[in-house]
Amino acid sequence: MTSVASTRHRSGPPLWRRTFRLIRDNARAYAWLNVGAYGLTAVGFVLGIVFPDLNAARADALENDGTAGLVQELVLTPPLFALVILAVNIGKVGLGFIVLPSLIVPFAGLGLFAYFAVETGITLAPTSPVAWVQLIPHSLTLIIELQAYILLLLGAWLLGRHWLFPRTIGAPTRRRGYLRGLQRMGLLAVPALSLLVIGAIWEAISLRYFIHPLAEWLL
Repeated sequence: MTSVASTRHRSGPPLWRRTFRLIRDNARAYAWLNVGAYGLTAVGFVLGIVFPDLNAARADALENDGTAGLVQELVLTPPLFALVILAVNIGKVGLGFIVLPSLIVPFAGLGLFAYFAVETGITLAPTSPVAWVQLIPHSLTLIIELQAYILLLLGAWLLGRHWLFPRTIGAPTRRRGYLRGLQRMGLLAVPALSLLVIGAIWEAISLRYFIHPLAEWLL
């Protein structure tokens, strides 16, 4: 019994508890990141409605790069569709827009994600009755995925802060601060990944099974 207790003591609190403690300790930054992420997406959404040409340009871009066609092909196979959604959300958005730029330039991921959030809002702006119906289940997808990105953004913010101002966390050098920030980003990446998995599954299922019945019921 003593050895088990000592092992638990050495291993420290569980991962989920450390993650929530980290968020709680940085509650103000986390709150502002929520306001920024959801707010900028809402700004893009309004722009897409007020200026339909912006939404049309995004639709043309998705058509030209093959994204729209790929969605149409995969939507009938939810498991494969969910895997593709997850790969895009992790690779393009999570790593490409947030994590990797922040590893090179402090806070770079925050600026890049701000652009992505506005662009996403423009893309989602409904231009037809069916598009409004699609937004009903997709709004939950948006909430889940943005929350995952916000956790990564918090990690990027902590990395930049610890990197530039290492003494605020008691680190003697910027290198130590960078490593401490990297550890905290990794800690936040675990729940972010879990949310992205949930979001991908929900998006694939909702697009396959919910849109058509909702449209028939509401339109």
